[in-house]
Amino acid sequence: MHSIETKSGAEIRAGISGVGPTWRSKKPAAATLRMALTLVVFSATLLMAARQAHAQTENVLYNFTGTSDGSQPESSLTLQNGNLYGTTYAGGLGFGTVFQLSPNGTGGYTETTLYSFCPVSGCADGQNPTYSNVILDSAGNLYGTAFGGGANGFGVVFKLTNNGGTWTESVLHSFANAPDGANPENGLIMDGAGNLYGITFAGGTGNGNGCVFELSPSGSTWTEKVLYDVNSTHSALTLGAPGIIYGTTYGTIFQLTLNGSGVWVPTVLYTFNPANSATEGSNPVGTLALDVAGNLYGTTLTGGANNLGVVFKLSPGSGVWTETLLFSFGGQAKFGPNGASPVAGVVLDSKNNIYGTTKAGGIKGAGTVYELVAGAKGAYTEHVVFNFNGENGAAPKSSLILDKAGYLYGTTYGGGANGVGAVFIANAHATITKTTLTSSPNPSVQGQAVTFTATVTSSAGAPPDGENVLFDKIGNAPLIGGVATFTTKKLPVGSIQTSATYSGDINFTSSSSPKILQIVNP
Repeated sequence: MHSIETKSGAEIRAGISGVGPTWRSKKPAAATLRMALTLVVFSATLLMAARQAHAQTENVLYNFTGTSDGSQPESSLTLQNGNLYGTTYAGGLGFGTVFQLSPNGTGGYTETTLYSFCPVSGCADGQNPTYSNVILDSAGNLYGTAFGGGANGFGVVFKLTNNGGTWTESVLHSFANAPDGANPENGLIMDGAGNLYGITFAGGTGNGNGCVFELSPSGSTWTEKVLYDVNSTHSALTLGAPGIIYGTTYGTIFQLTLNGSGVWVPTVLYTFNPANSATEGSNPVGTLALDVAGNLYGTTLTGGANNLGVVFKLSPGSGVWTETLLFSFGGQAKFGPNGASPVAGVVLDSKNNIYGTTKAGGIKGAGTVYELVAGAKGAYTEHVVFNFNGENGAAPKSSLILDKAGYLYGTTYGGGANGVGAVFIANAHATITKTTLTSSPNPSVQGQAVTFTATVTSSAGAPPDGENVLFDKIGNAPLIGGVATFTTKKLPVGSIQTSATYSGDINFTSSSSPKILQIVNP
């Protein structure tokens, strides 16, 4: 058993800060020396005080360090009783970890490394969980997959058992390549009888390109059976109605149906045509989502109008499934470039709005969190919820999860404070705010106290006290009851154009006031 490591103090990050622009005088060259000195002092003050504001519809819950806590998380998360569970591809003792994040009661999260995979190449406990989330059974045990290691070096299915706070790993199955498959990825699903299902990247009974497998418990042992040979590339499974499993392969969407004889019968629901990649997408990846009407939603890594991937919908008909391309990545969103190259699947809310991540694209090229808003006649409008910029995460590869309050949770493979990945929360429906700005007196006289007053309002009332408002070229002040004031006697002679920007948070969007002109007379 590898030791449990705990790290605390993972405060929710409020966003990225920087130095605001310095004030530039509009006075003519004949300005007095006194005025020039005033400008120098004033500009220095701004460099120390001013901080740029950014919309904070995403917060980092935890930054991995690359040491005992792990690094490069690729997994989606599992949420139970307020705790988040997941895996990292690397870090820990060298070959990945299983971790838990727990609220610490002060607005942050504490990370606990539940298990570190063996540091020796070829270790029997498995190595490098790849896109593998963990799932919980009713007793609180965790199940997942590791891409490598195991008795034969081809990966494992593992179980973590909690005994009074100590987690013990047991290997339920070590893959042998043929005929049982090799290199499982994307974790597991579990049916009502406790059977586990997963997919491997390689091996199997066919051409060696992967398979769908079942693990069935029998007392203290587990029996593995290959259900279907596939051509897998970051493929995943989705549990449908009892006796139905859906999945993706390199070029198809398939269904497995359990018949009366206990045999899983495969059916290819849709085959992507490379010749039609611009209108269909190509190379489906990640986990499919299923709505209450039986439609399937997913992503492709490539294809679409810009060959940078799509979101699609498959609708059942009379023995035929119809594909509809809902959105093509690449191109321009409302506030800049949208995302590109989604690796992860999607998640739906109760209104069939679609949420996901892209590993690239966006304003900084580090990926996005996106929402596709359901409209009339099946049309969808894209909303970029958040652009990753490196410091707040980069290159997310996992599907999102959605809690009952509508918050989204996920992981990023890179970025964060230490460059090795992060866990984040995002809000696609933060309340829109409006900021107004006044100053008094205006005009003023040099050396006279001038008070700038920003008021932030929204349909949900005032944002929380203490949040920051930036008075451009002037300074910063906290909100109190929706109002922030900044008083200064250090304004130079001339005309100063300024605005107020509320920084925003996970529940309230950032907003800026119209610019005003402050006149300062000699």
